[in-house]
Amino acid sequence: MAKATKKQALGRGLSALLKDPDNDIKSVDDKNADKVVGNIIELDLDSIDVNPFQPRTSFNDETLRELATSIKEIGVIQPITVRKLDFNTFQLVSGERRFRAAKLAGLTTIPSYIRIANDQESLTMALVENIQRQDLDPIEIALSYQRLIDEISLTQEQLSDRVGKKRSTIANYLRLLKLDPIVQTGMRDGFISMGHGRALINVEDQQQQLDIYEKIIGKSLSVRDTEKLVRSINNKSEDTTNSKISTTAGLPKHISKGIKDFSDYFGAKIDVKVSGKGSGKLIIPFSSEEDFNRLKKLINSED
Repeated sequence: MAKATKKQALGRGLSALLKDPDNDIKSVDDKNADKVVGNIIELDLDSIDVNPFQPRTSFNDETLRELATSIKEIGVIQPITVRKLDFNTFQLVSGERRFRAAKLAGLTTIPSYIRIANDQESLTMALVENIQRQDLDPIEIALSYQRLIDEISLTQEQLSDRVGKKRSTIANYLRLLKLDPIVQTGMRDGFISMGHGRALINVEDQQQQLDIYEKIIGKSLSVRDTEKLVRSINNKSEDTTNSKISTTAGLPKHISKGIKDFSDYFGAKIDVKVSGKGSGKLIIPFSSEEDFNRLKKLINSED
């Protein structure tokens, strides 16, 4: 207990240092930076702005109240992480639930771990930290991956190394963003699972997606039932339009083996047309202007 009290007192002492304009810290090379950066300091809640890079957009009111009650009783156990913006001004990097609950509990200060980071570094830290959480829904994870790709110009391979996930896993999440917004909302609200969403991706017509989505909810269809329904609809569509759907059947072995790598990389089902002389075409589908720009960035990032 004595150690904790001493640490808290030290944090309060350093917070006073941060409020002194003569000791303002703007980089890790500034005077007193070693006393502040990388240390846990009690900061005024009013001096902290929420993080615009936060991928989570909704917070459960009931769990926030429960956390606030716990904080009233025993305080904030795990410090939040912030970055210094300006004199006595900070921005959350991670810990927004604790930040909100502390305010709800009536606290005026909160223990904070201070970092010096630019916008890109802050975005990376916030998104990667949140991706590692267990309670993000699949769409929140997919949006976080897309932001890292778009705003930090990462390839899927680089992103795979950064977050410790297989590239095929990242591609599967990104494909969820092709779903109709109503279906995405249903996944975020827990009405359907990621497995349902992955099955629905194979339905190109958005109205058909919505019709199947309603059946999933109305009839409590399992993922396997949904996959069967999607196959049935796609087979009927093939029979009606006599269109050629991408398949590995009859393709040369080197193509049938490699086509999955293309599909995983682009996050789309790649169509292959091969001539009798061994030449052919790869057809990469896209569903919107945003999806086209995503594919363009993937290709350009390999330059």
